[in-house]
Amino acid sequence: MAICGIDFGTSNSTAGMILDGKPQLLPLEGDKTTLPSALFYDFEEETQHVGRAAVAAYVSGAEGRLLRSLKSVLGTSLMDATTEIFNRPIAFRQILATFFGDLKQRAEQAHGGPLTQAVLGRPVHFVDDDVAADRLAQQSLAEIAQAAGFREIAFQYEPIAAAFDYEQQVVREELALIIDIGGGTSDFSLIRLSPERHQRADRRDDILANGGVHIGGTDFDRLLSLAEIMPLLGLGGRMADKDAPVPSTYYHQLATWHTINFLYERKVKRELADVLGEVADRGRFQRLVRVVEERAGHLLAIAVERGKIEVCDAGAASLALDMVEDGLTLPLTLAQFEQSVSAAISRVDEAVNEVLVRAGLAPQAVDTLFFTGGASGVPLLRQTVLARFPEARAVEGDRFGSVGTGLAIAADRLFR
Repeated sequence: MAICGIDFGTSNSTAGMILDGKPQLLPLEGDKTTLPSALFYDFEEETQHVGRAAVAAYVSGAEGRLLRSLKSVLGTSLMDATTEIFNRPIAFRQILATFFGDLKQRAEQAHGGPLTQAVLGRPVHFVDDDVAADRLAQQSLAEIAQAAGFREIAFQYEPIAAAFDYEQQVVREELALIIDIGGGTSDFSLIRLSPERHQRADRRDDILANGGVHIGGTDFDRLLSLAEIMPLLGLGGRMADKDAPVPSTYYHQLATWHTINFLYERKVKRELADVLGEVADRGRFQRLVRVVEERAGHLLAIAVERGKIEVCDAGAASLALDMVEDGLTLPLTLAQFEQSVSAAISRVDEAVNEVLVRAGLAPQAVDTLFFTGGASGVPLLRQTVLARFPEARAVEGDRFGSVGTGLAIAADRLFR
């Protein structure tokens, strides 16, 4: 069999197949079935590393360029933009193709043979409120998959794929709302599930509504960073000799995974040196200059991500910010985190309600809430969604594997 499902995710990617009659995720990095969607270009060796090895190479201090959140550029003008790697411009389209090609090779190595047919996961909306950009995003991903060697491809909404995974344990008919909160998007599907329906190849009549919004775990990282960390680097400060704020663009780029590298361009470093001479609080702005000069932006983003996870799990966290200033730490409470992301979570809740409105149903009609996606464990998000459906039962999926497993099921139905 040369059939697989591919979940190319903003933060992590997976590949799945039907093996011995059951959907299984393939090991992609050692015995791990998840592959962080990260690339590191090692400038000294002129080689590249993928996944956990990419992050490890960067953290070790190797001279090079780390890129994460690659999926976020699909459907944007960045797809045809370039960045300097190995002293030459490389298009982001080629960077995505490099990662995707490596992902396919790893899946083939685990499978022990070529893979030629695939169902690829996609969010309900790659780009919010822009049909043309959304269509372009899917077309770009299709072209990348074909260039990697897939002869036949199809797409499936990620929450629908997660529903197929959940349906394996369903024992009676139920109406389920799939809540997939990933690294880049929040996606929802309202679908009828049952053991009998699970056998059907065509499930269009079972899907009542889909919806989504371009908000996910990387957005929570960005919002937390802007609210709590970037002020320590001068965000919100003033210029010394004129009634103007310190330019905020640098901070937004530093807080956003896929734009961090733009700060390392020579012209930006010159701009920062000029601004440093004019700001009122030179000490805080010097921290920003240090992070950029030492190319420590991703170290800072990793610290923020870890702090987010820790505060959601334990209710409090302490962020070590030595990459900003030696010995600098920031205590973080769950209340601080929730305040920073509350507006985004309200937008997610609105998107959930839009799915209900589209289906013409009241919340009481929903039997089950199936949570999946790496960011689905954010307490405020869960509390907000659960409050809308007080009579529904909550079911936990595999946060990083449900979509990939469901895509394997979808691929087998389509191509076998």
